[in-house]
Amino acid sequence: MPPGHTSEPEPVVGERTIRRIAFLTPGFGILASLLAALLQRWDWAEGLLLGTILGWLNFRWLKGGLEAFTSAASSHTGEEVRRAPAPTYLAAAFRYVLIGAAVYVIFVFLHVPLVSIVLGLCSLAAAIISASVWEIVQSAVKRS
Repeated sequence: MPPGHTSEPEPVVGERTIRRIAFLTPGFGILASLLAALLQRWDWAEGLLLGTILGWLNFRWLKGGLEAFTSAASSHTGEEVRRAPAPTYLAAAFRYVLIGAAVYVIFVFLHVPLVSIVLGLCSLAAAIISASVWEIVQSAVKRS
């Protein structure tokens, strides 16, 4: 290794995109919720915000589950086999059930419009699309 050269680990492929999705999801949801509040649709603002929170939690659970699965799979090279904790497997298996139950509780007990909750959940999709397009554009700019 040349003098003065530090050995920095290379960033994991897609790490910037994941971080971008993690902050764009609440950003889009809060923006939509503020727009609904400006239009004085408080029930919609609440539904958009709660749906966004559920979408963000869904993303975090998915990310955590994938990290646990990949670290457990890569640990087979050593002597000790590392297993992902049982709650990680349960969260991965039942995340849609948990989100569906949360949507039901919010709809029934808080009387928030169901469509607003679903649109709040869509903030995750908007964030994924935006972050992916950004990465595509950035890679095209770097090549030219």
